[in-house]
Amino acid sequence: MPDDPDDLLSNNPVIVPITDVIDLHPFAPKDVPSVTEEYLRECLVAGIFEVRIIHGRGTGVQRNIVRSILAKHPRVLSFQDAPADAGGWGATVVTLKKS
Repeated sequence: MPDDPDDLLSNNPVIVPITDVIDLHPFAPKDVPSVTEEYLRECLVAGIFEVRIIHGRGTGVQRNIVRSILAKHPRVLSFQDAPADAGGWGATVVTLKKS
């Protein structure tokens, strides 16, 4: 058993319920690409085709990372800023291709 508590945390996967919304705030920036990819994959498996990814407003770094992934993803039909009451430019609404 590792002596450092941080080792315990870093070795345990984070289980995220698959819904039509994911908030990326709890994840380290280095994990955002893999979390976003896995989230999209799991949404497709679950039959969820319209999702909202909350990346925050900040300096726009997370937003750019997310949108770079979305722009290259073969199953992304479209994406845009969320409506103002759903996060505005701090979140991205994504439509996924059904097949």
